[in-house]
Amino acid sequence: MSEKEIKNLEEIFEAKIARDEKIEPKDWMPEKYRKTHIRQMSQHAHSEIVGMLPEGNWITRAPSLRRKVALLAKVQDEAGHGLYLYSATETLGISRDELYDQLHSGKAKYSSIFNYPTITWADIGAIGWLVDGAAIINQVPLCSTSFGPYARAMVRVCKEESFHQRQGYEIMLTLCKGTPEQKEMAQDALNRWWWPSLMMFGPTDDESTHTEQSMKWKLKRKTNDELRQQFIDQTVPQADILGIKVPDEDLKWNEETGHYDFGKINWDEFWQVVKGHGPCNKERLQTRVDAWEGGEWVRDAAMAYAEKQADKKVKRAG
Repeated sequence: MSEKEIKNLEEIFEAKIARDEKIEPKDWMPEKYRKTHIRQMSQHAHSEIVGMLPEGNWITRAPSLRRKVALLAKVQDEAGHGLYLYSATETLGISRDELYDQLHSGKAKYSSIFNYPTITWADIGAIGWLVDGAAIINQVPLCSTSFGPYARAMVRVCKEESFHQRQGYEIMLTLCKGTPEQKEMAQDALNRWWWPSLMMFGPTDDESTHTEQSMKWKLKRKTNDELRQQFIDQTVPQADILGIKVPDEDLKWNEETGHYDFGKINWDEFWQVVKGHGPCNKERLQTRVDAWEGGEWVRDAAMAYAEKQADKKVKRAG
């Protein structure tokens, strides 16, 4: 393809982005656009799958049958989200096996938040309230992202995440209305999950290597710092209703800006976790690898059955 032809295709692509038209898998797109989406969408899919692990070990230990069923449904939703997103990523010409290999080898990243342990039942409430609350703020703008399959997948994901957030907040509310010990457990969970939740939005805008290009291509509609501020403004009043305190001595309402001012985030901790040195990094990754290797016989059996059924159809047609 000549330089002139490529330039013409780039102009058509940029014009579509400017008009807020969706880019579809068979449309021409710059290679960097394709790779950027593969990176972000696969990271999102990996995060949903790894995100099942901190909560999955509480299904049998949840304090009532109602809680067990609700948590089981939530973890099942997260598996579905991962599958939607892997499917959407495959439309860009990368195989599911390659995506899994990138995760299992440590080449691909997933959300740093899932490398923290779930020590008490209150952690399940904090994850639903804070982590899923942060995810919703991050993901609602993705419903109007420029790549069609991603935008369409996110519509259902966001609807289900809203239920997860309500479920978590309801757990926290129940604990805060309970005994002093239960309320203390809720406060402890907030203390441990608050700062990692703020880190979920990624590095500050001046440190982010991807934000500018993602904004240009309308992959993102708001910057990391804008999303983080929105989360803080939304969540602090919810903590006030619960009667527990956000663990930030510098947190205060700023009448002039109409936002909460907040303290300094420990970015050294963030980068340590991203680089694989968090409390549960090795455990999370090994669990996923073990599950993949342990399930190989199931995948082989499913493929053998599918081939057998296909052979039967051919013989009947013949």
